[in-house]
Amino acid sequence: MVASGQDRIERRLAAILAADVAGYSRLTGVDEEGTHVQLQAHLRALVDPKVAEHRGRVVKNTGDGMLAEFSSVVDAVRCAVDVQCGMAERNAGVPDEKRIEFRMGINVGDIIIDRGDIFGDGVNVAARLEGLAKPGGICISDDAHRQVRGKFDVTFEDAGERQLKNIARPVRVFRVALDDARPAKLSQPRNAAPPVLRARWSTRVRAIGAAVVLIASAVGAALYLHLGRAPVQLPDQLAKPTERFSIVVLPFANLSGDASQDYLADVISDELSTGFSRFRNSFVISRSTAFTYKGKPVNVRQIGKDLGVRYALEGSVQPSGDRLRVNAQLIDTENDAHLWADRFDENRSDLLQMQDAIVTRIAFAIGIKLTEERAKQAQTRTANPNADDLAWRCSAAVNRAVWTPERDSAFRLCEQALEIDPENVRALSHLTFKFTQRVAFFDAPDRQADLRRADELASLAVKIDPGYHIAHAAKGDALLLAGRPREAIDSYERALILAPNSILVGLPLAYTNIAQPEQAIAYADRAMRISPHHPGLVGPMFHFAKARAFGMLEDYEQALVSIERAEAAAPEFLVLGLVRSVLLALAGKEDEARASMQRYLANDNAPIRTMSQWRARWAHASWPSYNPRILARLVIWGKKFDDGLRTAGLPE
Repeated sequence: MVASGQDRIERRLAAILAADVAGYSRLTGVDEEGTHVQLQAHLRALVDPKVAEHRGRVVKNTGDGMLAEFSSVVDAVRCAVDVQCGMAERNAGVPDEKRIEFRMGINVGDIIIDRGDIFGDGVNVAARLEGLAKPGGICISDDAHRQVRGKFDVTFEDAGERQLKNIARPVRVFRVALDDARPAKLSQPRNAAPPVLRARWSTRVRAIGAAVVLIASAVGAALYLHLGRAPVQLPDQLAKPTERFSIVVLPFANLSGDASQDYLADVISDELSTGFSRFRNSFVISRSTAFTYKGKPVNVRQIGKDLGVRYALEGSVQPSGDRLRVNAQLIDTENDAHLWADRFDENRSDLLQMQDAIVTRIAFAIGIKLTEERAKQAQTRTANPNADDLAWRCSAAVNRAVWTPERDSAFRLCEQALEIDPENVRALSHLTFKFTQRVAFFDAPDRQADLRRADELASLAVKIDPGYHIAHAAKGDALLLAGRPREAIDSYERALILAPNSILVGLPLAYTNIAQPEQAIAYADRAMRISPHHPGLVGPMFHFAKARAFGMLEDYEQALVSIERAEAAAPEFLVLGLVRSVLLALAGKEDEARASMQRYLANDNAPIRTMSQWRARWAHASWPSYNPRILARLVIWGKKFDDGLRTAGLPE
């Protein structure tokens, strides 16, 4: 019988990582509570952040282990090696009989997805391989080995074919040699430029996008020449940004003398940040933090120290009629040395001829052979230059005016662009935020109508250009606010694949909505590392997400630290005072909770003033069908929050 369209089984190819704790029964027999606390600490501090860092997804925790999926086998193996090396460090000094050591198995294969869980032979093989691994070790299948051999500075030992339980065919097994206990590094051929993730740049930014791509490519070439013929290894870690490609794109200067042309410089800076984030293993400071330096005297060495980056790119834009001149220079923040500089003169309406000339110049400079791939990057749909110009103005204005009264005039620019070209992807994506922000901050005149409009805009943007990361981020926001957090996470993760250094405020909130607070904390910390000086409410929202996550984990002291940081950064976001009152109550500080609640209620603009109003807001979440464990955790948290509100003194 063939499944109907509605009941069709979802399948995809994925890399699966299965892990369990060696000797878990023995450990719990000796100290059940201590073993549980110790394991949760390892998962929260090391395993979950590493899975998130390597673009994976924890499918489920199994009591004594976990199951995760990755879109890339390379990412799965790198994550596993980093976790095992990290565990070796964390176990240093711990008596052998008390050590928690993971065994890991990795396979690549076709899987079935059902309500967020995964099934199939691909998963079963990974689980069986896990059982073959030694404590602290990793076993991978032949299928996985074929995709990673030659890409790591680790040895893969052939353990021969094995007949695995309930698996029809024998599987050749390889063990990862971890004797040196070092994080895995991707090996690179000598004289090879740093690898770049292939990206499709559409004609929606033809007048600016080509220059952006070319500058990013040229800077990549300059970095290669600067780093020397023995390439620096680029580990996928955050501890020492100078060990990897790390950069901040400082706001480009507008040399036209006309402030109305600032948006061109803003868009170029923004697109360059996105372009650099596609370099594998890159660490790129977000455009929002970079823009805090706009119009200020620049000390590149100090910026490098403050942000933890090795390189800074700065430049200028000078529009003149139909022409656009872009100057750019790359600076080493450690010694203030200028590594590379170039000038690009482009036609604002059609850059293709000049693009070819610039690509040829860069290719000649670094001695590489050009491929035909660049010719395939343009979309066939013809963009309207006037609509594009309005969309660029819109995106620049929205980024400046996020969550401020000026946002309405910014969104109007997107609406004007769509009046000219209803399929302008940049305008569709950014206009989505008009409706999601109104819903998120209780400003929507008709909540359901705004949610429908947001979903329509974002869905159309994704359909027209599935390679535009902001379209997927907008779709994630629409899904999250509609009470569909699992689908929202899928959209956010797609945005991260396309632009790995994106800052997605909704992602940690989505993780708390599916009872994965550890993942929420890991992503919020990573985002704040990428964007340490984010203006507006974005930074405080990450602290708010962490406060909620720590609350779900019953770590109320850490939750209070996070909510106080959020309040200090955004005192105008009044609902934070309500949350702080609840957390104080849950922490047993009832007198402080009541005093905090009274201060909150004394403000006439407080958005929630009674328990009935709170319940109405909670009902808006309209949770979908969760598995019982997640639903139970959410219900418990909701009940605790209600109890905290009453204890703090919110009137009925």
